[in-house]
Amino acid sequence: MLRDHDPDDAPPADAGIFGFDFSVDESALVLIPVPWDVTTSYRPGTAAGPDAILSASHQLDLWDVDLGEVWRGGITMVKAPAWIHDANRTLRVDAERVIAVGGKLEGDAELAAALRRVNEGGARLNAWVHDTAAQHIQAGKLVGVVGGDHSVPFGAIQRAAEEHGEVGILHIDAHADLRHAYEGFAWSHASIMRNVMDRIPQVQRLIQVGIRDVSRGEVDYMAASGDRIAVHYDQRLQERRLDGEAWSTITADIIDQLPPKIWLSFDIDGLDPRLCPNTGTPVPGGLGFSEALALIKRAAQHSQIIGFDLTEVAPGAAGDEWDGNVGARILYKLCGWALHTRTAAR
Repeated sequence: MLRDHDPDDAPPADAGIFGFDFSVDESALVLIPVPWDVTTSYRPGTAAGPDAILSASHQLDLWDVDLGEVWRGGITMVKAPAWIHDANRTLRVDAERVIAVGGKLEGDAELAAALRRVNEGGARLNAWVHDTAAQHIQAGKLVGVVGGDHSVPFGAIQRAAEEHGEVGILHIDAHADLRHAYEGFAWSHASIMRNVMDRIPQVQRLIQVGIRDVSRGEVDYMAASGDRIAVHYDQRLQERRLDGEAWSTITADIIDQLPPKIWLSFDIDGLDPRLCPNTGTPVPGGLGFSEALALIKRAAQHSQIIGFDLTEVAPGAAGDEWDGNVGARILYKLCGWALHTRTAAR
C-alpha cells in the first residue's frame, strides 16, 4: 500500500519501478514498457531500455527538489507481454535485411515479404499500445510509455489525443523524425512525428527542441506545415546561449508556443551524448541534463501534461548502468511533473 511505503528503505532487486510495488489500482500513473527496436537504423539495443531503466531506478533517492514526494501520487510500470519480445527478435532479422539494402528492394520478393512482415508487426504493436493506454486512461490514469525505439508511443499519443481533443506535442530529440516511411518502414523510429502529424488530426502543434540532424525532405515538410510545426534547432539554441541569453528566456520563447494540453515526447538522444552514449543514433551537441529539466519544468508550468514517452535509452556493456541511470532520472521528473499538472488541472 502507498501509506506503508518507506522511500528511505533500500528496495529488493525484484521491486518495481523506483523501488515501488504499487498495484495499478493504487497508482495514478501507469508506465507502459515497450521493448521494441525493430526498425532502428544505426545500432539496436533500445529494446533493453525499459529493463535498464527499471534496474537503475532503484538507485534514485526519491525526494524531488521541485515537487517533494513525487511517488505519493502512485506510480507503477506494468509488464510487456511475451509476444512483444518474441516479435521484436524475429522482425529485427527481417528489418536488418531491408536496412542492408537501404530499403531499395529492386523487385526482390523475399525482401518485399520481409518488409511487409515488419510493417504488419509495427501496426500490431501500435494497436496493443493504443488499447493498453485506453484501458488505463478509461480507468482515470495518466499513462507514460517507456521505450524501446521512438516508434513505440504512437498508439498512446493517438489514444490520449482521442481523449483530450486538441493537443500539442513538445518533442525533445536530436532528430526531427519527420521522414516518410524511412527505408520503407511505415512505422520507422525515424517517422514517428510524421505519422503523428499525418494520422492524428487532434495534434494541432508540434514543437521540436534540440534538433541537429535533419533531411531536406523533412525541412520541406516543416515548411509545408505552416505554423503547425515549430523547430528549435540545437545550433540556434546554443548560439543564443553563447551570445549571453539566459536559458530561462530561451525556454520561455519555446514553451509559449504550446497549447494548454500537451504530450511530452522525450528521445534520450536529445541530450548531450555524454549522457546517453549507447543510444541508437547519437549526435554531438544536445541539451545538458539541467537544461532539459528546466525545459520540462517550464512546460509543466505552462501546460497540462496529458501523457509522455521516454525512448531510445539503451544499456551499455554489462555493469554499465549510465544510460539507464540518466533515463531513470529523466523518467522520474516526467512522472512528477505530469502528476503535478494533473492535480493542478482538477
